[in-house]
Amino acid sequence: MQLILDVGNTRIKWALFRQRELIEQWDCSPEQFRSILSDTRKKYPEVNRILVASTGQLDSKQVKVLNSWHKPHWLSHQSVLPFENNYLTPESLGLDRIGLMAAAALHHSDKNVLVVDAGTCVTYDLLYANNVYTGGVISPGLSMRYRSMHRFTAKLPLLDPELPDLDGGGSTAQSMHLGAVKGLLLEIDGFIDHYRREVHDLMVILTGGDADFLRDNLKNDIFAHSNFLLEGLNYLLELNSD
Repeated sequence: MQLILDVGNTRIKWALFRQRELIEQWDCSPEQFRSILSDTRKKYPEVNRILVASTGQLDSKQVKVLNSWHKPHWLSHQSVLPFENNYLTPESLGLDRIGLMAAAALHHSDKNVLVVDAGTCVTYDLLYANNVYTGGVISPGLSMRYRSMHRFTAKLPLLDPELPDLDGGGSTAQSMHLGAVKGLLLEIDGFIDHYRREVHDLMVILTGGDADFLRDNLKNDIFAHSNFLLEGLNYLLELNSD
């Protein structure tokens, strides 16, 4: 059994796999890490491989506790990857983007695949059918758009995302929803259209925390896959097991 840890700045995501089957997933705060790890060791003693994808940071005590169970593989650009990484600055390539391209290689190795990850930022990453990756696009995510309008102006309120009335815009709130939500939908459709003009027979995968909110309002045909990143990270653990 494999344990995947996706360590962010404010949350740590956990996923348990048996071979390539996702068994369970949950998340916790960094402060809860040691107690959750202790509970996980007791509940799942059959775990024998661990991968850590860390954009946040575990402290030395947390790392020591983790190593006392199984020494994990710490994902980096130097890990064994299932694709040719031609990113110009591979050391700065986000581990989530590496994981998403690994999932594309796992599930669709014979296709040109554009993965749109609608999270804190929205990323657009293309894996060619010959398993070559050259880069992509990073854009502000949905919540970031709302927070930016509130933070960098004197009077605009902080709103929760809401699907706008496309004939609206008659109030400040509706205008902001149109700008944030409809603006992002138009951006995503625009990038998909751009890539489809450039790349023949393109498959588009939509994933990330805002995927369910956005998916039914895109004009392009896409495949939504909520666990795409976790499956990619699990595949990377498979490739990097000693």
